[in-house]
Amino acid sequence: MSWQARRRRLARGLWWSAQLLAAHRLRTVLSISGLLVGVAALMVMVAVGAGAERRVLERVRAMGINVLVVNAATAPRVAGRPRQVSTLTVLRPADAEAIAEGSALVAAAAPMVNQALVASWSGRNARVTVTGTTATGLRIRDVQAAAGRLFDDADDRERRRVALLGRSVAQNLFGPSPPVGQQIRIGSVPFEVIGVMRPRGTDVGGTDLDNVIFLPLETAMRRVLNIPYVHALFVQARSSADLEALDAEVREILLDRYGLRTGLPVPFVIQNQAVLLRTERGAARAMRRLTAGIAVMALVVGGGGIVALMLLSLRERTREIGLRRAVGARRRDIKAQFLLEAAVLSTAGGTAGVVAGVLIAALASLLGPWDLVISWPAAGLGIVCSGVLGLIVGTAPAARAARLEPIQALHGD
Repeated sequence: MSWQARRRRLARGLWWSAQLLAAHRLRTVLSISGLLVGVAALMVMVAVGAGAERRVLERVRAMGINVLVVNAATAPRVAGRPRQVSTLTVLRPADAEAIAEGSALVAAAAPMVNQALVASWSGRNARVTVTGTTATGLRIRDVQAAAGRLFDDADDRERRRVALLGRSVAQNLFGPSPPVGQQIRIGSVPFEVIGVMRPRGTDVGGTDLDNVIFLPLETAMRRVLNIPYVHALFVQARSSADLEALDAEVREILLDRYGLRTGLPVPFVIQNQAVLLRTERGAARAMRRLTAGIAVMALVVGGGGIVALMLLSLRERTREIGLRRAVGARRRDIKAQFLLEAAVLSTAGGTAGVVAGVLIAALASLLGPWDLVISWPAAGLGIVCSGVLGLIVGTAPAARAARLEPIQALHGD
């Protein structure tokens, strides 16, 4: 048989299968409902997992690329005395220089201070996070200017009163007015706005990174906060593969600078991007295993519905099968017809499930706070697996139909 003849026969079979299934709409819908619900749930869960993974990766990248963050440890409580500060005050700007000089794995290192303060302009007030760092610190954290400019080493060295605003701060204080060149107050200290940052989103803890004002480090430490210590050190590795080794080197350098002995509490905590990413990927793997389990359950339930419909259809179409056999249809023709109907049924259920899942995910993303990402490879895989399932579960009813003898089938036995 030529390829054109096979194609015509397949087209006729598809048309006939569609006509038969359309003739019993309610039964068809009920039989594919299991697949529809299962595949839709699979699409929504994959979208939720992909959205959560993307959100975490974006927040980790907001810290900077290949970065260790050395934070001052929480200050211990002393019985009978109120705690004056929440964190220890041991970190110094020189620690960043020592780390950069003491490790060959370091690309850059910068100190940082931050504190929540009130910024004001023309009668408008906004509570913001004031962050002081160096020009190197801005590069490590990938801070870029959407308007104006970033401050440089000269601004820091001369303790100039210049400020770089996050987008949220600019909107809250200035609204539609351009902020660059204007003068704001942080506490009681005046600052000139030299730039507005590009949007940066949120960090791993969910903090709005656009509700921030960046100041030169020396300006922040001496003119605003009046402190000799820093709150954190940002250390950038040359590559992500060096983060684990760099973690150990930074710890060794700082412990050596502080002269700490074994057994004493360490006055700093190192936050490693590699650990955060490993945790996130572990959660993603758990989500994928859960999704795979739901997909298997959906296929089992959907396959059961298809088998039930095919067996019922076989019982009702016994005389039709006998008539087709009597006029020359071969066993393999009858078997192919039933397999084709099962494949059409399951593919329709999978396709309807993908459409429903995409619509539900899009609606949830619009109405709720969820960040959902539609996975089109997962959608295609769902449809393909549904079609394959139809062929598998339709094998038994198709073989049973093909074994019917013409005389018995015509008598309805």
